[in-house]
Amino acid sequence: MTDSPELAPGTVLGIAGSPRRDGNSERLLDACLAGARAAGAPVFKLPVVEYGIAPCRGCNACSLTGECVVKDRMGEVYALLDSAAAVVVSTPVYFATVPAVLKALYDRCQPYWARRYQLGRPVPEKRPGGLLVVRGGKDPYGYECAVTTTRSVFAVIGLTVAEPLVLEGVDSPSDIGRHPDARLAATALGAGIAGSVARG
Repeated sequence: MTDSPELAPGTVLGIAGSPRRDGNSERLLDACLAGARAAGAPVFKLPVVEYGIAPCRGCNACSLTGECVVKDRMGEVYALLDSAAAVVVSTPVYFATVPAVLKALYDRCQPYWARRYQLGRPVPEKRPGGLLVVRGGKDPYGYECAVTTTRSVFAVIGLTVAEPLVLEGVDSPSDIGRHPDARLAATALGAGIAGSVARG
């Protein structure tokens, strides 16, 4: 699954999961990546909405080959996921889970599942992962579905993740400005992930 240049060694890949650019979740991701960069790690930001990822067709072709038959920019995403030393996902909460653009990326990770559980290929070595969750706070069903879905994908592609960093009570695109503590926590998270990468 290599359709784009690999990332530099030690790179922390940040996935911005919102369909809206430069909103609260992406700004929190920017703080996280800034922390990783300040700690010495190269960083790369992937805004999912810019990639136009088609949904999984459920065709099960990857069960035979371990490769996806849908030809779009998800090919680039596979290469980024494969070469990243660590991955951080930042997402808003839409109806208690992740937005459709991010869920499409998640569902297209089915080839990793097929390789592991149907084709018996070696399990990828675990790498550090991080999760940033931003929600408005009015949905009584919370955000746990977003966390669980992300953990499921992380497990298949070989990422570990500690407790997610959750920011609640933000609705308008500028609300993140009123939460300096959350930005500091995200920066610290990025620095910690970079440190884990450096330690190998």
